[in-house]
Amino acid sequence: MRNELRIIGGLWRSRRIRFAPEPGLRPTPDRVRETVFNWLQNQVPGAACLDLYAGSGALGFEAASRGAVRVVQVERNPRVCAVLKQSCATLEASQVAVVCAEALKFLSSKPEAFDVVFLDPPFRTGQVGPCCRRLEEGGWLQRGARIYVEAEAGEAPEGIPANWALLREKTSGDVAYRLYERLKEPEI
Repeated sequence: MRNELRIIGGLWRSRRIRFAPEPGLRPTPDRVRETVFNWLQNQVPGAACLDLYAGSGALGFEAASRGAVRVVQVERNPRVCAVLKQSCATLEASQVAVVCAEALKFLSSKPEAFDVVFLDPPFRTGQVGPCCRRLEEGGWLQRGARIYVEAEAGEAPEGIPANWALLREKTSGDVAYRLYERLKEPEI
């Protein structure tokens, strides 16, 4: 069925959720999600996760299904937020909170330190670098946090903080996905 995706692992494995039929909304494909969550299999259980640019909610719901104790999904489109909230109700996902806000404005608010961050902004908008800097400088990351970045294939995104180590990267079609680890506090 159109505008549906399948959760691929964990508590809600094989459950389907709907997502809003908005132009440009591209859920992370099953194969990519499987790879990412294999990379994160030891970090997600018990973690606090932040899903910036939540869109379909694929990454955040997958994290919650696999044992994340808190997931904050940030999405600016009110129609998309409404569908995310419906999915929370359908799954009885009390550990998932939906925040209707623009990602960079959200990152200007009072921080909460997260263990895992999913960063998948619309392609070719130049938002990866500014988000990474705000995550690092704003107190949004635990030491050792993992940051998943999905962007258009090609060169590595600009603006990745110096204290983030690239752990893994793959390309699938026109999408590059990378996993970073925050190694230490930045030097002042």
